Formats: sequence, structure tokens, C-alpha cells
Amino acid sequence: MAKKKSSPKSESPKPTVVLLVRHGKTPTTGDKLPGRAPNLHLAELGVQQAERAAARIKSLDRATAVYASPMERTQETAAPIAKALKRKVRIEEGLIECDFGQWTGRKLSELRKLPEWKAVQRYPSSFRFPKGESFPEMQTRMVGTLHKLVAKHPGETIVAVSHADTIKAAIADAMGTHLDLFQRIVVSPCSITAIFYGAEGPAVLTVNSTGDDLSLGLS
Repeated sequence: MAKKKSSPKSESPKPTVVLLVRHGKTPTTGDKLPGRAPNLHLAELGVQQAERAAARIKSLDRATAVYASPMERTQETAAPIAKALKRKVRIEEGLIECDFGQWTGRKLSELRKLPEWKAVQRYPSSFRFPKGESFPEMQTRMVGTLHKLVAKHPGETIVAVSHADTIKAAIADAMGTHLDLFQRIVVSPCSITAIFYGAEGPAVLTVNSTGDDLSLGLS
């Protein structure tokens, strides 16, 4: 009686490193909650920050693809990065900013006076922006997008240019930190955060990197 052939074990996908870049400074950074409002471009300082981020990422000599959210400020940040890497910017809808609904465009100084602001800062997992997105929905959407990109680029290092809250939510997920604590994470304009996605789960390599050295500790 012929023996059954043992099926070969399926190999795990090669690990992927995602470099999450927040867009550069805009004229409203730190003043308003722009959200998904159109026609917000980088300030002069933001352009300089994007150029510097491009030089730092190029120095790694390993990034193979550049993605950006649909917003102008992220595409303008991604442009010099893609140019330095000799790649094209690919627009990824899932990297878009949180939908702040009726809070879009409002001054932060006004929003901080609202009773709801306490929930935003301390209990975001329970908060939904009026006629907008909830923080759990935003995190699920962002993390799902990153997993999709990781599956598309096994064994590669890719760049994803997004926004402060979406990146913070991705970091919290990768670290196994509750969403209610994600506001404790700082993600500065044009900072670089690196997350290693392997078969055993993610590992955070660096967060909010703004200095000259972008060594990820990978061979």
C-alpha cells in the first residue's frame, strides 16, 4: 500500500518593516483640527522637514515603496521621499486622517473647552466625533490598511505617510497598548516611526524619530 506523501509545510511570509511618516508642518498645525478638509498644504518649514525625512530614509538604502494618504499635505510630504528613492507615490485611502466630522476645521483652543475634550484625551475608545469617525473605527481601519500593505510587500521596507492620530493608533496596536492610552504617544511633524511586522507579530523599532540617525537595529 503506497504511503501518503506529506505535504510541505507552508513557509511564513518574510517580515516587513513599515516606516510611518507623519506629514510635515502646515499653517494650521497646533492651531486647528484640519481633519479631511481639502486644500491644506505644507508650510515652508513643512517642506524642509519633508526634504530632511527623505534624506534620512534614503540613507537606509532599503525602502522599496512609498504610500501616502489622499490628503495634499501627506502627498507633498511623500513626494521628496519618493523622488529620493526613485519611486512613485501610491495613494492609499486607508491611511487618511480620522474623520473629525463637525469638529473639522475648529480651533483647538475652542475644542479644549468642551466637556467632550476630556473623553478625547482620557477615554478615546468610547468617543465618536459628531457626525464623524470613532477612534476604534479609525484604529481598525489604519491597522487593517497596514496589514494589507505588509501582505503586499513581504520581506521589504516600505514608507507610509499618514497623520498623527492614525500613526499613534498603529503604534498602540503594535505595542499591545489600550487605545485609551494612545494619547500618551507623541508623533511630531515629519517624524519617522518604524514597525517590524513578522510572523510572531509586530515589534516597534523606533517612535517619533526626528534626529539624524535612523538606524533601525536591523542587519
